[in-house]
Amino acid sequence: MNILCVGGGPAGLYFALLMRQRWPACQVTVVERNKAGDTFGWGVVLSDQTLARLQSADATSAQAIGDAFHHWDDILVHYRGQHVRTSGHGFCGIGRHKLLQVLQDRCVAVGVKLLYSQDVDDVQALAAQHQADLVIAADGANSRVRSRFAEHFAPDIDTRRCRFVWLGTAQTFDAFTFAFERTEHGWFAAHAYQFSPDRSTFIVETPDEVWRAHGLDAMSQEDGIAFCERLFAPYLNGNRLLSNASHLRGSAIWIQFPRVVCRTWVHQMAVGARHVPVVLMGDAAHTAHFSIGSGTKLALEDAIDLADALLAAPAKPDDSYDIDSALGKYQALRSVEVLKIQNAARNSTEWFENIERYSRLDAPQFTYSLLTRSQRISHDNLRLRDAAWLKGYEQWLAQAVVTASAADSTKPAPPPMLLPFAVRGLTLRNRVVVSPMAQYKAVDGVVGDWHLMHLGARALGGAALVMVEMTSPTADGRITPGCPGLYNDAQQAAFARIVNSVHEHSGAAIGLQLGHSGPKGSTQLGWQQMDEPLADHPNWPLQAASAIAYGPRNQTPAAMTKADMAQMQNAFVASTRRADAAGFDWLELHCAHGYLLSSFISPLTNHRTDEFGGTLANRARYPLQVFAAMRAAWAPHKPMSVRISAHDWAPGGLTDSDAVQLAALFKAAGADVIDVSSGQTTRAARPVYGRMYQTPFADRIRNEVGVATMAVGAITDGDQVNSIIAAGRADLCAIGRPHLTNPAWTLFEAAKMGIGTDWPLPYLSGRDQHLRLLERERTLAAAAAGLSAAEQANRALEG
Repeated sequence: MNILCVGGGPAGLYFALLMRQRWPACQVTVVERNKAGDTFGWGVVLSDQTLARLQSADATSAQAIGDAFHHWDDILVHYRGQHVRTSGHGFCGIGRHKLLQVLQDRCVAVGVKLLYSQDVDDVQALAAQHQADLVIAADGANSRVRSRFAEHFAPDIDTRRCRFVWLGTAQTFDAFTFAFERTEHGWFAAHAYQFSPDRSTFIVETPDEVWRAHGLDAMSQEDGIAFCERLFAPYLNGNRLLSNASHLRGSAIWIQFPRVVCRTWVHQMAVGARHVPVVLMGDAAHTAHFSIGSGTKLALEDAIDLADALLAAPAKPDDSYDIDSALGKYQALRSVEVLKIQNAARNSTEWFENIERYSRLDAPQFTYSLLTRSQRISHDNLRLRDAAWLKGYEQWLAQAVVTASAADSTKPAPPPMLLPFAVRGLTLRNRVVVSPMAQYKAVDGVVGDWHLMHLGARALGGAALVMVEMTSPTADGRITPGCPGLYNDAQQAAFARIVNSVHEHSGAAIGLQLGHSGPKGSTQLGWQQMDEPLADHPNWPLQAASAIAYGPRNQTPAAMTKADMAQMQNAFVASTRRADAAGFDWLELHCAHGYLLSSFISPLTNHRTDEFGGTLANRARYPLQVFAAMRAAWAPHKPMSVRISAHDWAPGGLTDSDAVQLAALFKAAGADVIDVSSGQTTRAARPVYGRMYQTPFADRIRNEVGVATMAVGAITDGDQVNSIIAAGRADLCAIGRPHLTNPAWTLFEAAKMGIGTDWPLPYLSGRDQHLRLLERERTLAAAAAGLSAAEQANRALEG
């Protein structure tokens, strides 16, 4: 096989040497546009895990790379005149020039042909010239090969908000250093790390609007660098900042990061009468923001996995080599890993793009937020890295949350999940909320024994607040015939029975979510054809902001008149008074998921031309009126929250920027907490799912609007709750499906954290007997197995 690699960066060189070393019959040629010694970066970062993969793939080059690495364990954060240092992070840096030199030397040693100073204007002609059977496009984020076949590769390139410049300096650093400086126009961040005995990388980034406000767009390269030297002088000790991008002029050294995603990585390219596969690799296929240091990691691991796939490819029935199978396996394997890294990189990128959002945080919490920004590093992971620092941080956080009179600095601080939360006259004992989850068990809107069992079990299970499923203020506002209502005395009495039981037998608070189904009403039970019209029951009439059906089979709702709206508002107020009389501690208004009030807020479902349509302020007018009327009727010492869809996940729909404005409007109207969900407003929605995938919306609203938020969606364990609360991304976490499978989810997660030995019981709202029994079972089982204390907690609960 003749292999042609276009691009002599880490991906192309490493793949070339691996193939030539493992399959000596291959003829491998690398073509690079620059000279052999040219490189325009400084240092690159790899993790200990990546080094282990390099060692397995090619021990010779791994040894040479390892010998050149500068290792560090600490991260040091400079913020507002304070310095926070944490340890246990395990990274290393190497000069990009040195890395390329090691790979080039290794390529020569194994017989790879290296061709430099050759521009590739016509990859098909080049493939024909070298009689290539396989072409590797490893020509970087601005890949010409990818552009040549863009129709097939379908690249999605997102140019990010910040400008950054990649510089070097003779100043050395004993830790990976983040320095944040605020100017009259906004924030600048520096990412600095040492990669050799006398050199460090020094990356400076700032939002584009801040960059322009300082006139950096009109400065020469020299003046721009001098600006950075003055700004970050406290960390440079008189050393200069250096650039090796002599090929760029003026402000061109400042780049906006391109996030690259491709629909496919393989294309069959016509070369004469043959079809030759072209395969994207490294930055040509995908990019990951430098703030998580994974670009080079992904490139090298692409090379390893493609080489492995090619060498393990099966033979076809005619004994020919099945290269298509190998390339399919490569893309399937790598695309999953890349997706995980890119999701983490997106979170990290957005954190640095929005430093102003977090500027009200004190230095300890700012540092915690920085360390966990990608959502890949969790609370427990930080404990593994630096237990002493995390213990101190938990103590700081507990004292910041609990009043000085209640805090006891001599006792271990509880985990963030178990910190109390006070709002109006209610203090929740921890940060766990049982999400409102439809049960479809009500009869004529009346809840019964099923609901008593369902809500009671979860109240005893340790959560601080148990929310009743969406309950309608009218009969026609129910989602299904099995959904509850609160519009008559029987329904109120049934709810009062449950509320009294929860108050008598647990320390949990109980809340009610009021909402009207709007265009999504009169549908089948959840285990039938969800969201589809009733098939064995007469359908009732629907109302919405506009006459827009939720789906092709759903009936078209009537657009509400002003008289309808006034009548509905009165119904909400009446249900509010009934909820108060029934003894509920908390009330939530449902303005999400395409239901009635949500249909006013989303531009996809509100096409009105009166004062309740058009701008976001107009579309939110009616939901705000309903909320204000409910707030006036609800007891002043009791909290009220609002659930919103922070993103429609559909073209032309609501975005998280709209959600910030919406949350500010509800805050001004008196909302204590914004319950931040997303989607379900249209069947055209295409959410980007993942663990804690809606938490960034809660984070943005909390830290930009300055209102308490409740995070919800794919939060599955206590470690995630700890991370969310400790970072200040939300104040409460609503847990749904895990509570369906385990009513005592909070108690179990608390036991995994050591509750029952290190922390006092009052942080849990379940009964002492449950916890003591669980602790006894855990201790006995672990003792029998001879496990350590840490293993006890994990093993017992994993089972």
